[in-house]
Amino acid sequence: MVARWVPFAAAGGAVVVAGVLATALLVPRVVEVLPDAAEPDAPAVTYPDQAPPPALAAEPTGPGAIGVVDPAWVDATAAATGIPREAVLAYGAAVIGAEEIFPGCGLGWNTLAGIGYTESDHGRHGGATFEPNGHVYPEIFGVPLDGVDTAHIPDTDNGEFDGTADIDRAIGPMQLIPQTWRSWPSDGNGDLVPDPHNIYDSAVAAANYLCHATTSFTTEQGWADGVAAYNTATSYAQTVATAAQRYYDETSG
Repeated sequence: MVARWVPFAAAGGAVVVAGVLATALLVPRVVEVLPDAAEPDAPAVTYPDQAPPPALAAEPTGPGAIGVVDPAWVDATAAATGIPREAVLAYGAAVIGAEEIFPGCGLGWNTLAGIGYTESDHGRHGGATFEPNGHVYPEIFGVPLDGVDTAHIPDTDNGEFDGTADIDRAIGPMQLIPQTWRSWPSDGNGDLVPDPHNIYDSAVAAANYLCHATTSFTTEQGWADGVAAYNTATSYAQTVATAAQRYYDETSG
């Protein structure tokens, strides 16, 4: 059953890049911070509750990882939170699969949703919308990671994923660095085409990357370590935590 989630995982599943996503310079609502900047005076993060696993469909409703999630759960969660249905389905499928691959990871769909919100407003940044297969259009790119107001990430893909051959920039609704995507190419919708600009594929890659980066999201330190793999800034972690807790509260009544 694992193959439903990561048929294209790189050998060994090595995590190559950590703490370098420059979301603060992509999504205006996030305070601008340098991903690797020290924040000695930053307040402690208020860690969110982890939502229970999404409900499973009685029978697969379609191909890929997204076919295992109960459509009624997706509809109810989308209605309660305002998250697009496609993104809810992507987050739900991704955390189910990550728990199979990394038992005990405990990544709540609401924490993955908190990252999706912070990175691209769940794939809606710049007015982007979802195509029927989950591809986000227009495609979402972060700013060049040239070290001026961001971490410095030299080019790793010769422009294959991010369209720039001189420097890297984050890609897709989950804003993955090209080298990270290369390490975690994933197919969430079962079309056998791993696509970092697809909400289903990128959510699977992000969830596996996060669970590989920590012991468990069920402890405060584990949660902090996992989220820091995306961005080390305390303000980033708090933005994710606040959104994740809101989603937990909106769906736990």
